[in-house]
Amino acid sequence: MSETWLVMGLGNPGPRYERTRHNVGQLVVDDLAVRRDASWRQHKAGARVAEAWARPGGAKLVLAKSNGYMNTSGGPAAALTSFYSIPAERVVVIHDELDLPFDALKLKSGGGHGGHNGIRDIAKALDTPDFVRVRVGIGRPPGRQDAADWVLSEFGAAERRTLGTLVAEAADAAELIVEDGLVAAQQRVHAPR
Repeated sequence: MSETWLVMGLGNPGPRYERTRHNVGQLVVDDLAVRRDASWRQHKAGARVAEAWARPGGAKLVLAKSNGYMNTSGGPAAALTSFYSIPAERVVVIHDELDLPFDALKLKSGGGHGGHNGIRDIAKALDTPDFVRVRVGIGRPPGRQDAADWVLSEFGAAERRTLGTLVAEAADAAELIVEDGLVAAQQRVHAPR
């Protein structure tokens, strides 16, 4: 039997937030679902899920988006790992990252939450920080703009021109993690462009 992975894209629910910086993780799992012609459905875990295969004969993917807000992502993550019997080391969380410039990607496993409330809540609910993160750079706000306002604002015109490429590269990174492991994925993604 093949391994099952949970690939969760973080964000907030509803049309008000769907194109904001904070929801870039959900844009990435949407891309992964489209690549596999997988349909979203409601799950009792308080999330929308799309089940697919990484590739024919490969690992099973449970793509997920919480129905709740970012800071309550842990409950659905824990419920889904329990329902599908997925250990924390096969959980990939895709999220926005203020500490990376826009258009940068970094992959890691474990560590702190860096002030990210979604990551904090998942680590608490899973009772471990040892899950994989695909950190999608959104950059810091300009001037004195509040970080909370920045993450809840939509991408600017210049960013939107390359957002599709960034989302696709993050989706590629998640696929690499599942197929080849974190270290191999890091070597590819972190290599100078």
